[in-house]
Amino acid sequence: MPHQTIEYSANLETDLDIDALVDTMHKTAIGIDALPLGGIRTRAERRDIYRISDGHPDNTFINVKLHMAPRPLEVKKDTGERLFQALCEFVQPVFDRRPMALSLEVTEIQTETRWKQSNIRDYLARRKQ
Repeated sequence: MPHQTIEYSANLETDLDIDALVDTMHKTAIGIDALPLGGIRTRAERRDIYRISDGHPDNTFINVKLHMAPRPLEVKKDTGERLFQALCEFVQPVFDRRPMALSLEVTEIQTETRWKQSNIRDYLARRKQ
């Protein structure tokens, strides 16, 4: 159940294709063996009200949170590094000309306090036939 949420400052929309960022991060996640395809979800959340550092209106941010089932530390680190590299490469042209704070955090979902239901894996299996 890997879910990644891309939180971003609204002032980035003039310089960055958010849909393409979501697509890039989703495709990167699909390429990581530790993340099961049927559980991957990627979404973006625009933040209209925020303050960054000195409050200058040119300041921007992107914060990615990946929630995943328990995995060994090395798997979580490798997953985070690969996603962060994809994020950094995607935003580099904007990063080079605007003040930007980037962050990515991998958190572990506690399976004892999580409930879920999905039929997506069934549909994935049928699509492969």
